[in-house]
Amino acid sequence: MRFSRFGRDVDGAYHPPVTRFAERKPGTRVREEYHVNDNMRKWLPWIAVAAGAVLLIVVIVILTNDDDSDDGEEAATTTTTTTEATTTTSEAETTTTTDGGESTTTAATTTEPPAPEEPFRVAIVAPSALNDLAFTQSMVDAVNAVAAAHGNMEVAITDGTFVVEDAAIAIRGYAEDGYDLVIAHGSQYGGSLQEIAPDFPDTAFAWGTAADTFGLANVYSYEAASDEGGYVMGVVGGALTTTNTVGIVGPIEVGDAKLYVDGYALGVVAEQPDANVLITYTGSFSDVALAAETANAHISQGADVLTGTAQMVVGAVGVADTEGVPWFGTQSNQTSLAPDIVVASQVYHWEVILGDMIDNIERGTLGGEIYAIDFENDGLVIEYNEDFDLADDIKAKADAAVEGINDGSIVTRP
Repeated sequence: MRFSRFGRDVDGAYHPPVTRFAERKPGTRVREEYHVNDNMRKWLPWIAVAAGAVLLIVVIVILTNDDDSDDGEEAATTTTTTTEATTTTSEAETTTTTDGGESTTTAATTTEPPAPEEPFRVAIVAPSALNDLAFTQSMVDAVNAVAAAHGNMEVAITDGTFVVEDAAIAIRGYAEDGYDLVIAHGSQYGGSLQEIAPDFPDTAFAWGTAADTFGLANVYSYEAASDEGGYVMGVVGGALTTTNTVGIVGPIEVGDAKLYVDGYALGVVAEQPDANVLITYTGSFSDVALAAETANAHISQGADVLTGTAQMVVGAVGVADTEGVPWFGTQSNQTSLAPDIVVASQVYHWEVILGDMIDNIERGTLGGEIYAIDFENDGLVIEYNEDFDLADDIKAKADAAVEGINDGSIVTRP
């Protein structure tokens, strides 16, 4: 193939020009023409045939891929996702129908999952540490048990509020934050709750131990018949004493603390009518050192069996452990404090009443009811220390006392 600048090849034949632009000299652009000779022309049909073949192959490949895609879309697929507590279900379906070479794709409508329900929110304001093995822990354990059964509950705890003013700030704060139930867990909080609750008529409050709702529609109260367990353990204590003297370390003469002390004293006397029962109220729920001092005083007066109630009893338990004096606990299981000398514990199971209370709140009843836990509703349970060697005949006396309380033949309050 040879080119001529003048539109003709070397044989003198003229050919249609092929035009391009080229730079001839700086700043000047001119047009140059080249022509295709006869040798090149004879290859043009073959080039056309080859190009057509390549195009045909490309079309076949594309059509084959489309058929494979159609086969993959003919089956409908459904995906379901489920989450416990807040369950959502979603489905997606795509169907392709091939008819006469034409495909029609229809997408099924996907329903948006419902929004998860808001959790039921419970706040606890308590005087001592949440793991005090006494009053506060009894409520914390109960609320956690209810939360596990409920499945959609949020729990907040403010502990260590022995100062009533600090507790009042926490109670009001939880109400302002929109909690559904605020538990003021302390008989010393009654006055504060009576002032706060009317400011939040859409919030439910509960407090105890007490039997007074102040006539407010959004206040529950709760108490423990701790005299029942106190009586049973007093019977055991009366059977264990060899000096015929037992000591009781009390906090403030109020609520479940007073009930327990009175019940224990009655149980001791029921077993040992001439027993000497030493009772001292320290005037504090939290003074551990004073509780220890009181326990030492009782032992110095001949007491060889001790008990006590409230958060400060860890001081008294320490003394009992050191002196090898049997101890009876209440409110929470206190075996872990002194495994060698704790005989048994009366354990509060507030969950027995909390479940019903929360059901009422969710139905719109925010208060106005007084609850109590006792042996009959399983809100009070005697838990024995398996490592303490308690004689079977003494254990039988305790079981008989429980039966007598339940059938009404034994009265546990003076």
